[in-house]
Amino acid sequence: MDRMSGARAAAALAVVFACLAAAGCGNSDDAAAQENTTTASTQAPIPPIEDPKGNTGQQFTADPSIVGAHPIHFTSWTKVGEDRIAVNFETGSPECYGVDVSAEETDSTVTVELRSGSRADAVGRMCTMIAVFGTVEVPLRSPLGDREVRSAA
Repeated sequence: MDRMSGARAAAALAVVFACLAAAGCGNSDDAAAQENTTTASTQAPIPPIEDPKGNTGQQFTADPSIVGAHPIHFTSWTKVGEDRIAVNFETGSPECYGVDVSAEETDSTVTVELRSGSRADAVGRMCTMIAVFGTVEVPLRSPLGDREVRSAA
């Protein structure tokens, strides 16, 4: 078998690359209907459960100065007083992440909005990426009684 000359090998390689480039730059008929491949979850989050044993995690204090706050779901809650509950959640390390909390109360429900974000004093700092089981107390305007506790997230 004869070896291919350098010029012929370079030409063959150029043809291969041109074919690959043409295949990657395929044309899409924008006028034709496109298949929708996105999926959206319509399943509601699992409602938080009451934990009468009070299995609490790392204690957090509500911090309204957190940066980049976003709503998070809490998994369980505990009655800690007539007009106080504690909600249990997962977030990042307390050295870098904080939470803030508020409650909307009606005659039949207490809806807790829990938000997580970076602590103001931790912005720009290197933080470890670990999950922490946390707890924060939520003051209520009136006694909990038999009202249902819900997560706003």
